[in-house]
Amino acid sequence: MERDVDDVASDATWDQEARNETATERLDRNWGDLLQELRVVQTGVQLLTGLLLTVPFQARFGDLTGPQRVLYLVALSLSAAATGLLIAPVALHRALFRQHARAALVAWGQRFAIGGLALLGLAVTGVVVLIFDVVTGSTPAIVAGLVCVAVFGLLWGAIPALQRARL
Repeated sequence: MERDVDDVASDATWDQEARNETATERLDRNWGDLLQELRVVQTGVQLLTGLLLTVPFQARFGDLTGPQRVLYLVALSLSAAATGLLIAPVALHRALFRQHARAALVAWGQRFAIGGLALLGLAVTGVVVLIFDVVTGSTPAIVAGLVCVAVFGLLWGAIPALQRARL
């Protein structure tokens, strides 16, 4: 049976037929799946943000050039924003607790997760560029940054989009 993955009604019909799942059960499963995925990335983004928050207190921070400090602040900001987005579904769940708003939780959680992953990829790229710049200079830093963008773009963007298109 061929189906359109963006057709919510078709997806609900498939879930009912293939899983014998009600709409509420599907929303519960989708919410649980989302929470499991967020648990994986939340730890990493929180560690990255925590690490970045300690960097200015290190002895060598004063050795950074002006552009390196700007890059650090951009990476820190991206990491903090990613942290906010990836934790936002928890805050939303608390705000909507017992409001029978599982559909809104799943929809907004999906948006927050995608935005958080995008910002996390940019934050990690920024950190890699900064480290390469400090250790080896600007040319290897640019190459490392381009490699990171390519890897994250491939793993988190292109491959999932290709798999989705195949469905």
